[in-house]
Amino acid sequence: MTSEPPKSLADQFTYRFGAPPAFHEPTSGNDTLAYLAGRCSHRKYLDRPVEAALIETLSAAALSAPTKSDLQQCDVVIIEDPSLRKNINDLFPEDLWMAKAPAFLIFCGNNRRQRQVHQWRGHPFVNDHLDAFFNASVDAAIVLATFTIAADRVGLGCCPISQVRNHAATISDLLGLPERVFPVAGMTLGWPAGDGKVSPRLPLGVTLHKDRFSEQGLEGHVDAYDARRHTVQPYANQRFAGEQGYETVTPYTWSEDKARQYSKPERADFGAFIRSKGFKLD
Repeated sequence: MTSEPPKSLADQFTYRFGAPPAFHEPTSGNDTLAYLAGRCSHRKYLDRPVEAALIETLSAAALSAPTKSDLQQCDVVIIEDPSLRKNINDLFPEDLWMAKAPAFLIFCGNNRRQRQVHQWRGHPFVNDHLDAFFNASVDAAIVLATFTIAADRVGLGCCPISQVRNHAATISDLLGLPERVFPVAGMTLGWPAGDGKVSPRLPLGVTLHKDRFSEQGLEGHVDAYDARRHTVQPYANQRFAGEQGYETVTPYTWSEDKARQYSKPERADFGAFIRSKGFKLD
C-alpha cells in the first residue's frame, strides 16, 4: 500500500476510504471530484504575505455559499491588526505554526441580524430556541467549507481551527462580537510550504447509508480502518503519553487517539458562553 495518494479519481477514493464507491464513468467533472477527494489541510506556509484583496475575494466567494432560508447568518472577521493577531496567537502557545501563518480569519455565526430585521419591520421573533443557534452555526460551517475550496483553487493552503471555541469568550471580547454573534472556527491561510497530508477516512460502509441508518459490523470496520490508517499515516506522538491512565500502546490507532481526546473535559463552558450571548438552547 502506497504512503502517497495517487492522482486518479478511483485511486484517490481508494486511498481515502480503502475502497472506492460505485464508480461513475469518466465525465468532464472528474477533475473536480479528484480534487475534492485529494484535498488536505496545510499547516506549513511560505514566508510570503497573502494580499488583502485576495482574502476579501475569497471571502466573497465563500459567502456566496448556500444559506438556510436565505437568512445569511455568517460573518467573516479578517484579522489584520498585528496586536490583535498576537493576542489571538497567545491563546495557543503550544501551536506555534498557527502564529506563523501569514493570515488568520474567524468565521462567526450571526443570529443578531435576523432579530434586528424583526425589530425594524415590527414582527415578533417567536422562534427563540435551539434552532436559532443551530441555523447560524450551520451557515458559518458551510461558509467555512466553501472558503477552504476557494483558497485551494487559487493555490493557497488553509486549515480550520476549532480551537477558537476553547477561548470563545476571550475571542468574542477581542473581536467585539455583540449579543447573538459567536465564533465558530478560525482559519489559517497562506501559500503552502510543500504538500499537505491527505488523511484516510472511515470506510464508506460506516458513513454512507441507503434508506436506513446502519451500524452493522461497525466495530470490525473501525478496527480495519485503524490498521489501514496506521500503515499509511501513523501518529507521530501518543496523546497524553506518560500521564496517569494513558499507557504507551502499539499500535497507536485512530480510535485510541479519538477516545483519549474526549476522555478529558474540553469546552465545558461553551454552553454557558452561548447562553451569555442571549441564546436559548431549549
